[in-house]
Amino acid sequence: MASPLILAIDQGTSSTKALLVDEAGRIVSRAVAPVAETQPRPGWVEQSAGELWHSVRQAVRDCVDPANADRVAGVGFSNQRESLVLWERRTGEPAGPLISWQDRRTAAQCRELAATGAAGLVRSVSGMPLDPMFSALKARWLLDAYDPDRRRGRAGELCLGTVDSWLLSRLGGEHVIEAGNASRTQLLDIETRDWDPRLLELFAVPPEVLPRVVASRGPFPAVHDLAPLPDGVPVLAVMGDSHAAMFAHAGWRPGVVKATYGTGSSVMAIGDGGQAPGLCRSIAWDMGDGPVLGVEGNIRATGRTIGWLSELFGVRADALLAEAEDTEPDGVHFVPAFGGLGAPWWEPDATPVVTGLSLGTRRGQLVAAALEAVAFQVEDVVAAIEQAVGEVRVLMADGGLTRSARLMRLQADLSGRTVARSGEHDLSCLGVADAAGLTAGMWTLEDLESRPRPADEFKPASDGADRAARKAAWHEAVRRSRPSR
Repeated sequence: MASPLILAIDQGTSSTKALLVDEAGRIVSRAVAPVAETQPRPGWVEQSAGELWHSVRQAVRDCVDPANADRVAGVGFSNQRESLVLWERRTGEPAGPLISWQDRRTAAQCRELAATGAAGLVRSVSGMPLDPMFSALKARWLLDAYDPDRRRGRAGELCLGTVDSWLLSRLGGEHVIEAGNASRTQLLDIETRDWDPRLLELFAVPPEVLPRVVASRGPFPAVHDLAPLPDGVPVLAVMGDSHAAMFAHAGWRPGVVKATYGTGSSVMAIGDGGQAPGLCRSIAWDMGDGPVLGVEGNIRATGRTIGWLSELFGVRADALLAEAEDTEPDGVHFVPAFGGLGAPWWEPDATPVVTGLSLGTRRGQLVAAALEAVAFQVEDVVAAIEQAVGEVRVLMADGGLTRSARLMRLQADLSGRTVARSGEHDLSCLGVADAAGLTAGMWTLEDLESRPRPADEFKPASDGADRAARKAAWHEAVRRSRPSR
């Protein structure tokens, strides 16, 4: 009898990826389906919820050979987190656009709420700073636009959810959301795992539109209309993408800190961290025996910065990275505050800044400065995590941008820590595959801890004095981008 397989699907900002994994954790096949985004106004970032679902179906079709479809024992989903969808409960049709986690249309509302003194309540209950990145203000904007009097919402005619909730709704069944994703909405009390009435009132969100919160292992609706999979294949695990990447690093082990280098970046460690300034507290996962808390810093623009330069110069991103491999920034600093600055600053009104330009500055110096900006931003968050949970000696790195060896060397030098680059870039897919396989009984947590995790190590080559001088210059550039400073 053929051995079972796990299908892992990662619905991300720029694409949907699918991996088919065997019972030894080896990747049997993979596929990618691109996803577009639009910027209808400055600061607005939208996607089509329908296109996201179509991209999932395309990735599954391309990944799963129909001859192997009956071997799939279960499915795991990971997803971009704070993006939000409003849809019609009866028809399942989106009521408006998907508002991306990158969107900052609610920055003015954020300032208004902060002026009322609401930031303390929001942070203490939800674990999140008051910032446009999170879902709560997106929820208010969507409801103001499509249900201004909240009549339809209170009548149960509308559903509001993050991307996991939206995708699960396409399968049919109850309106649900996974606990880790729910904790990123800024509407959940992360201690009780219940929607908080004070936050719902603050953000004008009727509870009737919200999904039921379930553990990372469900129960979830079974597969429906996801060819070539037969209907009825169980969905065994759901996780936010950064949480899934942490799980793939066996991140429940003490002292593991990971950085995912994607469109933006998430730097995370397991631990409560208290009210750590500059960091978020969220539910990393709940495997059925209670929620595991994590501390995290979110950076808005890392890979997106390279993508922007690629669009600006009309040169492929991989070519730009190759061009910068042996180029120094020569005093140029680039603060990519597209949509403001995330952790540890949380300045929604920060603006992009380039300093140190001269008539001799060329494209290569700008790209090199952009790579340095990625490494500096990650190091700022790692330093905050170290204050919250203890010494960080090794930084586990994953994500598409880690293909740049130059970036990994920079990260080690600017951080003064060893960087271990994962041999597999698609760790969000692998992490949720690991979780789904646990639910299916294909392996145990002990099996996952002992599983080989190939990684390339990059050790710091610069000395402390050089590192301190470069950080000081970077922080001066950051200061210039922050209007409050």
